[in-house]
Amino acid sequence: MMVEHRPVLTVVTHAVLILGALVLAFPIYVTFVASTHTIEAITQSFPLIPGGHLVENYLRALTVGPRDVGATVGTMMLNSLIMALGITFGKISISLLAAFAIVYFRFRLRLVFFWMIFITLMLPVEVRILPTYKVAADLKLLDSYGGLIFPLIASATATFLFRQFFMTIPDELCEAHRIDGGSPMQFFFDILLPMSRTSIAALFVILFIYGWNQYLWPLLITSDQSYYTLLIGIKRMLDVGEGQAEWHIIMAATILAMLPPVLVVIFMQKQFVRGMTETEK
Repeated sequence: MMVEHRPVLTVVTHAVLILGALVLAFPIYVTFVASTHTIEAITQSFPLIPGGHLVENYLRALTVGPRDVGATVGTMMLNSLIMALGITFGKISISLLAAFAIVYFRFRLRLVFFWMIFITLMLPVEVRILPTYKVAADLKLLDSYGGLIFPLIASATATFLFRQFFMTIPDELCEAHRIDGGSPMQFFFDILLPMSRTSIAALFVILFIYGWNQYLWPLLITSDQSYYTLLIGIKRMLDVGEGQAEWHIIMAATILAMLPPVLVVIFMQKQFVRGMTETEK
């Protein structure tokens, strides 16, 4: 289908695009500007031009941290990174193995187990959160990296996507590998994993952002300040009661919270697009 080049339509569509970008970017710009000023400048008259305290505010956030939180932003970023990477690699590893077992092994109730996994997508998080918390508490996983990661490493969506991809691989490939004397796990590591790399890359981006943006579960599972994630820390910074919130530090922490997901998307955008759009593996 040919697209007609109409000057008026081109101007209108570009204007709408630019306006939408400005609307989305303006709150981020305001947050950045606030992170470069002192608390007095922010509370007296909110500036719209960056100030001269950028390095000072960010260094204080990373190394000293806000008052009444008990952890630096650098520590909370590290906790968020550990949680996000643990969830990402855990979900991908378990989903790959689960999909491999469902597609390539013949055992009783194979499809029943698959549909049991798939049906969990229909259950809202709120339904599962209390039983999950009870199990984590019984296993002594409160206030630990294990408690932050292990309850969230199963993924029905990733299992379903890998299953659908494995089903497109010709059976002759598996038979040829078996004739050559290869074991099932050799077939998994030598054939399936290399062929799945674009799907893995795409899911890595999605799951990393999912793990980084977790709020409800870390809020329930952590009470020790040394295990606070960055989102929990930002919420604690706002809970000052009658006191004055340190808005310049809060805004600096907010900008820092945006950086890892943005960097992951920027550096893996080609693999992400290829994994989402590639039909011929």
